[in-house]
Amino acid sequence: MKLRLICVGQKMPDWVSAGYQDYARRMPPELPLELTEIPMAHRGKNPDIPRLMQRESDAILASVGQRDRVVALEVGGKPWSTEKLAGQLESWQQEGQDICFLVGGPDGLAGACRQRADQQWSLSPLTLPHPLVRIVLAEQLYRAWSITRNHPYHRA
Repeated sequence: MKLRLICVGQKMPDWVSAGYQDYARRMPPELPLELTEIPMAHRGKNPDIPRLMQRESDAILASVGQRDRVVALEVGGKPWSTEKLAGQLESWQQEGQDICFLVGGPDGLAGACRQRADQQWSLSPLTLPHPLVRIVLAEQLYRAWSITRNHPYHRA
């Protein structure tokens, strides 16, 4: 089983890449965390945002496997505690499907991504910059795994 983070945006600042990679490296071999970066559609003067979001959505969905479980990160999704995420992680591991976490660009995810999603999850009611979401998500996945293994990283 793989955990795949599919994000809109490339060429992140070094601190974003370093933060994400730090947690991705900590994941165990049986639960690797992989990153797929989708190019953000160019937003020139007077952009057609719905069309650009659809283009990004098409590229995101092309990266999702037919049998993958999809979790869309949405401000309006269900909030999960870290313990709830750990329970979800155990459940997903029992199912054995790869899990794809979808993170949109500055304008969010298009409707097609939300429709393809098996679940919608909100990391926070706050609006987070999409580069920061990569780090927060990677850290929370590592923390959830540490809970399932009674690893000392998580001290509630």
